[in-house]
Amino acid sequence: MLDDKDIQKLIEVFATREEIVTKPMFEELKSSFNDLQTSVDAYAEKADTYFQEMAMLTLKVNRHEKWLEKMAEKLGMKLDYY
Repeated sequence: MLDDKDIQKLIEVFATREEIVTKPMFEELKSSFNDLQTSVDAYAEKADTYFQEMAMLTLKVNRHEKWLEKMAEKLGMKLDYY
């Protein structure tokens, strides 16, 4: 079992919350995290825009494909797909 001396030694080894918050390293870590969060948000916005554009492009291609099939049918042609 741990006695009071062992517990006191453990307390001395580990930093307290106040010691961590007041250290300059903590401020640098917060700043780095904020920069990372900003970068992730910017990437997520770009990815969302890209996926929306791809969805619109898919619909456009499908619409053109239907038009081509209708034209081929009226001209009596058979469209071959590879």
